[in-house]
Amino acid sequence: MVQQIRHNEAQYICIIPVERITANQDEEIISFGVSADEAKKQGEELLASTYGCNQSQLLELMQQARIEPIAQWCAPQER
Repeated sequence: MVQQIRHNEAQYICIIPVERITANQDEEIISFGVSADEAKKQGEELLASTYGCNQSQLLELMQQARIEPIAQWCAPQER
């Protein structure tokens, strides 16, 4: 799934470490949303579709997730 930052809209990023699934401590899933809840929902959908996570795995992984607003410098620039 590819996500794109939208111009002039608040954006949030959800960073989910997936070390417990992949055994790679540097691997994580990153999702975006116009709200913190939307970013979290997108992250849960990515975990389910990419790794086939069940509900208990989702809960465990989402407890480790970080949800943050995207800084202004990450927004696309108009030319």
